Amino acid sequence: MIKGELLHPKILKVVAAAGHGSQILIADGNYPAATRTKPGVEKVHLNLAPGMINVTQVLKILNEIIAVEAAGLMEPEAGEKPEIFPEFKEILSEETSFNYYDRFEFYERCVENEDLCLVIVTGEKRIYANILLTIGVV
Repeated sequence: MIKGELLHPKILKVVAAAGHGSQILIADGNYPAATRTKPGVEKVHLNLAPGMINVTQVLKILNEIIAVEAAGLMEPEAGEKPEIFPEFKEILSEETSFNYYDRFEFYERCVENEDLCLVIVTGEKRIYANILLTIGVV
């Protein structure tokens, strides 16, 4: 048995094969992963029920095993920043750069992105809780 927190075999396999510049999308329960991700990308569905498993739980586990160089966030066109954004910043390193995209630009980045190697779909109920991670150098 592996001693670390991450046990999911497909996630371990893809992350082990990924390198600097590879990207991982952690999607909330509203994200249209079937139509708004690169064709053929590995997908892991952890969305057993609404609220189970959430984006920040997945992010914390991934952050223990990969260096996150950058994080792309989907933000609304108007209004306040989503409540989950400060949690993302709290979990990730101070060296992580954050980039903000409107909904359709975020979708485009996930569909036409050659570096997207993994999509993890969660049961997150908070809106705009999607995060696109760029793996950095260890």
